[in-house]
Amino acid sequence: MISGLGKIVVDDLYIHRDTVAELKVEHRAVVESALDRAPDDARNRANVVKLNLKTHRVSLLAYRDFFEAPFPSLVESWSVEHEGRSPVGYRRYAESLNPPILHRKELLLSPGHPLRPAFSNITRQAEDLGLFDKTAVIGFRLNWEQLIAEKGYRLEGGRFPPLGNAEVPEVITGNGAPSSGPILRHLTALSRGRLSAPVQLLIRHGLLQLDSLFFDYGCGRGDDMAALRESGYPANGWDPHYAPDNPVTPADVVNLGFVLNVIEDPAERVEALQRAFSITKRVMSVGVMLRDARVTGQPFGDGWLTSRNTFQKYFSQDEIKDYLEQVLQREAFPVGPGVLLAFADNELEQRFLANRYRARGIGRRLVALAKVEAARVRNKPRITQATTLSEAAHPLLDRLWETALDLGRLPERDEVEFAVEIEEKLGTFVKTMRALRAYDFAQLHRAALVRTDDLRLFFAMQCFAKRAPYHRLEIRLQRDIKAFFGTYRVAHAAGMGLLQDAANPGLVKCACEAAAEIGLGWLDAEHALLLHVSMVERLPALLRAYVGCGLLLYGDAAEVQLVKIHSSSGKLTVMQFENFDCSPLPRMVRRVKINIRTQKFDVFEYGDEYEKPLLYYRSRYLGEEYPGCAEQYAFDRALAALALFDPLSHGMSAHEFYEELEKHRLSVEGFELARSRHIPELDKPCGSHFTYRDFVECGDTQQRLGIANLPRNPETYNALHDLATNILDPLIEYFGPIRLTYGFCSPELGKHIKLRVAPTLDQHAALECDSAGRPICDRGGAACDFIVDDEDMGEVANWIMDNLPFDRLYFYGDQLSIHVSHSPDPAGQAYELTTGNSGRRTPRPFRRR
Repeated sequence: MISGLGKIVVDDLYIHRDTVAELKVEHRAVVESALDRAPDDARNRANVVKLNLKTHRVSLLAYRDFFEAPFPSLVESWSVEHEGRSPVGYRRYAESLNPPILHRKELLLSPGHPLRPAFSNITRQAEDLGLFDKTAVIGFRLNWEQLIAEKGYRLEGGRFPPLGNAEVPEVITGNGAPSSGPILRHLTALSRGRLSAPVQLLIRHGLLQLDSLFFDYGCGRGDDMAALRESGYPANGWDPHYAPDNPVTPADVVNLGFVLNVIEDPAERVEALQRAFSITKRVMSVGVMLRDARVTGQPFGDGWLTSRNTFQKYFSQDEIKDYLEQVLQREAFPVGPGVLLAFADNELEQRFLANRYRARGIGRRLVALAKVEAARVRNKPRITQATTLSEAAHPLLDRLWETALDLGRLPERDEVEFAVEIEEKLGTFVKTMRALRAYDFAQLHRAALVRTDDLRLFFAMQCFAKRAPYHRLEIRLQRDIKAFFGTYRVAHAAGMGLLQDAANPGLVKCACEAAAEIGLGWLDAEHALLLHVSMVERLPALLRAYVGCGLLLYGDAAEVQLVKIHSSSGKLTVMQFENFDCSPLPRMVRRVKINIRTQKFDVFEYGDEYEKPLLYYRSRYLGEEYPGCAEQYAFDRALAALALFDPLSHGMSAHEFYEELEKHRLSVEGFELARSRHIPELDKPCGSHFTYRDFVECGDTQQRLGIANLPRNPETYNALHDLATNILDPLIEYFGPIRLTYGFCSPELGKHIKLRVAPTLDQHAALECDSAGRPICDRGGAACDFIVDDEDMGEVANWIMDNLPFDRLYFYGDQLSIHVSHSPDPAGQAYELTTGNSGRRTPRPFRRR
């Protein structure tokens, strides 16, 4: 292999396809074998090869505009396991707003390639700006663009010109919306746990808006009211204890949050529910405590008296739904565990039902993808031909176009919230609509296909409810039926057809494979698709129907993070985790397996009797656009490099994992695998063949005097571990057993060793400090002396120099111990110490024998 060829990231070697012939013979054979087994598309389109140097897994990667783009985006990838142990995996990124990108691409080319100097120049510019200071998250396009903007620059071709004071970089977020502006600040303010679950769900479903009058019936101390008012919502409330003098007044949205479960009188409970609904103009949310196995207290009436002498009535999800429907004579809709909605406005109820099965943000996503493509080819986005309206009109036209994309059809005037503004600034609504002919109607066609699938899903779910007459449908839904199906009967038939397709295992399996290909989840060995619940709305309609049928049995997935679609068994599993978004290894607390065919489900609770399992490789289930996915991807890559277990398995228990991690002197800190700060027991393993005691209790002086010789700094144990795993373990694998003759030397032991030692240089003190807190040896790392019995130690020294990342090596003679050290930045310096007539040892460069 040519020196300097390829880029190594952890254990993966990246090279361009044109340089495969220049690899080492053994590596070239692996790559060529993978190419022979890869599909024709991979051989024709892939331009980069990624070879894992440990597992020999080969990934064939197709980067768009490899030679033209300074940081090319990944378009497709094919994964070929060594020796064909599993089918070729495929993934495409064409629809991803945040695909992986390639840095330092000059390293993938031969040193003599004519374009390598130009690419190196781009890399040097990025280095000078500090863009590579923290490499964990820059491997994705949006993260890279955001970092460039934070440094005060923009990427323009192969240059980084500075941003002017008036320039505001627009960074597209995962949902396709700009990352700045009042909408995002508003959403952030409402996502910090200040609002109760029922109120958060009202906002999430778009039922509580800034112009909605909110009333909290049983408001308690008024926390929800205060939080809503702070965010600009008109909010009032009443409570029999904390706010008894407040008037109970009608409101658009009423919340009865965790009130029914504290009323011990069943008759009063009914009165409270009916009174709250009587002041509801549009929708009421109801929250109650759900029953679980940990209920404690004294039975009282139909509930329990607690230790504080308060009453709690616990419900099951089905029980509270039946109770609300019986009292209110209205259908109740679960939207979260213990949270349900009841509508006073029939039109809003229909719109809510239709929106539950609607893919959100389609307009923003299509526009964002168009902008990315337009920027790549350096064309102006959006408009395909001239319009008679001025350039200043384009922002309003863009908003109108996005509305059309969300609807999947051209809107009527009453469907455009800013129609009055259009007429004031652009003229008649009809004239403005004609201007939309200048936009790319291929986008509208794509949006129409998505919207048609949304409606098929809606009518599929309506098969489980009473069918409303057409004339009673909400006007927007009537327009959708006419535009996408023609007749109401055809629409219902399409819904029934979708349900029939969702019951076909072959179609479900194909849909799971198609979803995994575009990054919507991870396909396991049994062709079950696992993904984050936020991506369900982007699944093919068939899979959304499959998930919808399961959730009809379970309820809304508001507290669920992952779903698993079993493609062959007619089952759906939903999983709930602790700290899912703020831990790289969240713990599972509940798993529910739903049998859609038998309409039964099994609940598995973790935490008391059963240890909470860890979720490994979380990035598999998120997609590149999920917040924090870049950090999770970096963590998962570091975890995979440890090879603690088969990455296709469920992994080990949490207890076993953290024990194994400690063996590697690592710990989880945030989203990083950091060096351990724990002092281990001396008999714990240090590498594959030694314990820490072996390094502490070796050497004639230590054994003769019995000095404890204990390291006090946790970093010393890390250094000893690195010495064992990087130097000694490979030695033993090649030569067989070795014998340690001198290992760690503490200041206490060093006082008794007088001859031929240099504590400030020899690294036997590792990372220990003197009494003043200064490092005894500032070279870092750790050292030991060893001998391989019955071996020529000159040959041993030669092998170390050719194969291992050593720092310093001291050779004393063919039959004597070798001194070897390892450090984070190994110098690779080898010396032979010869003894002169005076008895003094003189170092000189060691020459291979």
